[in-house]
Amino acid sequence: MPFHDVAGGNRGVSPAGARTGSGGYDPAMPDESSTDHRGAAWVILPTYNEAGNIDRMVEALGPKLTHNDDRILIVDDNSPDGTGRIADRIAAENPRVQVLHRSRKQGLGPAYLEGFKVALGADADLIIQMDADFSHDPAYLPRLLAASELADLVIGSRYVPGGGITEWGQVRRLLSRGGSLYSRAVLRLPVRDLTGGFKCFRREVLEGIDLNEVAASGYSFQVEMTWRVAKAGFSIMEVPITFRERQQGDSKMTTAIIAEAAWRVPAMRFRGR
Repeated sequence: MPFHDVAGGNRGVSPAGARTGSGGYDPAMPDESSTDHRGAAWVILPTYNEAGNIDRMVEALGPKLTHNDDRILIVDDNSPDGTGRIADRIAAENPRVQVLHRSRKQGLGPAYLEGFKVALGADADLIIQMDADFSHDPAYLPRLLAASELADLVIGSRYVPGGGITEWGQVRRLLSRGGSLYSRAVLRLPVRDLTGGFKCFRREVLEGIDLNEVAASGYSFQVEMTWRVAKAGFSIMEVPITFRERQQGDSKMTTAIIAEAAWRVPAMRFRGR
């Protein structure tokens, strides 16, 4: 399976000392404020019962999206708490916000995939995926956008130097880090945060993999997408973020999601052969 670091990636980028996968973070990466020449970025926000967060999230993202054609796409799975109605109201007031309504809760992966296709159809140059519950801090968005000049996929990583997690108990931390270590060992990928969900894709990446073949629906979707990107030969960089526990609403993690990841990761390896 080909895996290109930033210095040897398929786009020929060669910043001194930049590394990927092995957990390297190059402090000399482009200044976070120097991304005005970039193309349009779309932020995909899947929601299910995020009525207490979505207003504040859109407001926090606004100043970070500096290109005239930047957009926020809210993908709501028919939330019973009225998140979809709130999203519609936000979109009516803010022309940079769009809403995609889905008929029912079908999982994180399918929600992101539908959002990706909408963004690609609208000629987005960069597609960002992140949680709507503030576990992914919008303040890190400029860091991911800047790093996209160096790599095809940028991962906001908890497990590289400078990254971390706050407000989690020991069991949750072990599950998260153990899941990344397990996936990394099975798939033989030198990416430290394989289960991380704060990512920035260049459009060429999503066009270069067959999104219709992505099978995972839960959090193993994060692993599968990174695996497919690496398998296709695109460059990957991890940049440090601090992950925070959601302040409102309930976690979507279930035993079924954990079980799916346990069997789907080795299935990827087998299929890859």
